[in-house]
Amino acid sequence: MEEIRLMKGNEVIAEAAVRCGCDGYFGYPITPQSEILETLTEMRPWETTGMVVLQAESETAAINMVYGGAACGKRVMTSSSSPGISLMCEGLSYLAGAELPCLLVNVSRGGPGLGTIQPSQADYFQAVKGGGHGDYHLIVLAPYSVQEMYDFVPLGFELAFKYCNPVMILADGVIGQMMEKVVLTPQQPRWTDEYIAEKYDWALTGKPSGRVRNVVTSLELDPAQQERVNEKLQRKYADVRRDEVRFEAIRCEDADYVLVAYGSSARICSKVVEMGREEGIKVGLLRPITLFPFPTEAIGELSRKVKGFLSVEMSAGQMVEDVRLAVEGRAPVCHYGRMGGIVHSPGEVFEALKSNFLSKTK
Repeated sequence: MEEIRLMKGNEVIAEAAVRCGCDGYFGYPITPQSEILETLTEMRPWETTGMVVLQAESETAAINMVYGGAACGKRVMTSSSSPGISLMCEGLSYLAGAELPCLLVNVSRGGPGLGTIQPSQADYFQAVKGGGHGDYHLIVLAPYSVQEMYDFVPLGFELAFKYCNPVMILADGVIGQMMEKVVLTPQQPRWTDEYIAEKYDWALTGKPSGRVRNVVTSLELDPAQQERVNEKLQRKYADVRRDEVRFEAIRCEDADYVLVAYGSSARICSKVVEMGREEGIKVGLLRPITLFPFPTEAIGELSRKVKGFLSVEMSAGQMVEDVRLAVEGRAPVCHYGRMGGIVHSPGEVFEALKSNFLSKTK
């Protein structure tokens, strides 16, 4: 039976993990996402569902525990914030290379370095372009609300196992710390070992008689074989780009100017759309829900009829590069952002829209 509660974004990550039948969480506390581990500890799911919850000695240890659980076909996850994710990037590259499914949550904060504990969106490159080494991608989901924080946990596991690939939920301190009404779904059972062995023949579940021994690795010493591995990965990423693009278009049908923003920036931009319309300016918002795969085609189609795009980010400008690649020079693309943990206001974004485009057309 569904429940409705008022909850914090970080708290619902924990709630969703337990309710969707997650097998294990391995993490380390860091602001502004520490409530995920704290909430799991308070819930004590090892007493109800059997889920393992473990505070590792470091982020590096946590991601390698995830690797071990994922290799066994278990639904396992971790969470951290920006500096902690940096420490996990080698492990993420290994997980992607070994084609292991897992879920990672980044409630990002300002940087570089230790930076600040305030919200930021400056981890876009790290998430979308691959913070580790090699030609790999994570599937990246960008929640806009506390409800999406909840919904993206089971969705993340679904995509991870569909494509045998790590999935990241890229949030920020605003979404992680804010409280909203959320609809909680009924408790789902954890998978049995028999189900995993039958459904995922790559998993390390013990070698039955007559089956070839499973080996999970990202290491190939033969360069020709390693190239074949990479070619297989690239075919998978092409399938993801074709089939898993998710976005929301708000009043883009007749828009002259389109804001492109994700996460908390998109919430702010939804107000800017209202402000513009009230002044007779046809403003729309395209909100990427998947950052990889990026809604390149949707932005490309809009670029054939609009007068300009404004990429709004809490960063110096990272997603704007993907917007420009999608537009291919058919319309001007500008960027507006704040850094260091400062959250822009709707008024600031509206003024940036007018100064970049409207003042030039008068």
